Amino acid sequence: MSTHRPPSHEHRSRVDLPDWMRNPTPPRRGVGRRISELVERLPVLRDARRSLWRWRDRTRWSESHPRTAAVVSFFVVGAVATVLIGGARYLFLLFMSGDA
Repeated sequence: MSTHRPPSHEHRSRVDLPDWMRNPTPPRRGVGRRISELVERLPVLRDARRSLWRWRDRTRWSESHPRTAAVVSFFVVGAVATVLIGGARYLFLLFMSGDA
C-alpha cells in the first residue's frame, strides 16, 4: 500500500460582500402595510377583518356533502346547457325564417 495521499481540498478565500448586500435597507412601508396597521388600530375594523377571516375559512356545504353537490351540479349544468342550446337553436331558426 502506498502512503502517498492526494492534497486535501484547498479552500478559497472568503468573498467580501459589499455593504449594501450585508446590511440591506429595510423594506419600505407600502400602502398595504399602512392600511393593515390602520385596521389593527381600530377595534371595529379589526373585528370585521377577523369575522371575514372566520367566514372565509368556514366549511362549505359542498365540502361536507361532496357527492350530493356533484349530482346536483351535474343536473344543473345539464339543464342550463339544454336551455342555452335550445335558445340558440330557436334564434337560429327565427333568423333563417326571416322573421327577425
